[in-house]
Amino acid sequence: MTTLRAIVTRSIVVATLVASAGAATADVYKCAGEGGTPVYQESPCPPGKQLRDFQVDPPGITVLPAPEFTAPPAARPGASPAGQAERVKERSPAKAPRAEANPAERRHIRAGMSEGEVRARLGPPDATSGAKDKRKERWTYLPAPGDPQTVTSVTFANGVVTHVERKIVRQ
Repeated sequence: MTTLRAIVTRSIVVATLVASAGAATADVYKCAGEGGTPVYQESPCPPGKQLRDFQVDPPGITVLPAPEFTAPPAARPGASPAGQAERVKERSPAKAPRAEANPAERRHIRAGMSEGEVRARLGPPDATSGAKDKRKERWTYLPAPGDPQTVTSVTFANGVVTHVERKIVRQ
């Protein structure tokens, strides 16, 4: 199963190859290598091995949105030590609801997704547990408007979702 990270990496490699090909006036060809794996090269492919001719069919460029970055209080100009503590309290999860994530997305998390994909869809977890070396980790999302009465637990192994568990909790 191809992950988003692999797709983005391939897109960057292809875009880099295409950009450098224009500067060096070299053509790029995508050929079938050993076992059918794609190989990118400057010379035309052998007969029957061509997968894509970038001169005739250039790749489209995909831009993925990134979450908005907020600098830590210490990095902001004019931040005072007293103001830093106040700002940290303002951003605590208990006082600030997660506006960037849609809790209804929790039911769409599947095995094989990366930590980045889960964080992009659901935002930061309410609780985490697991090994310090991040080989195995569990993220827990508590009930929220849009996904009431459901606790969602996502288990990762080496940064990839291995198990998703959703439990109904009644109060």
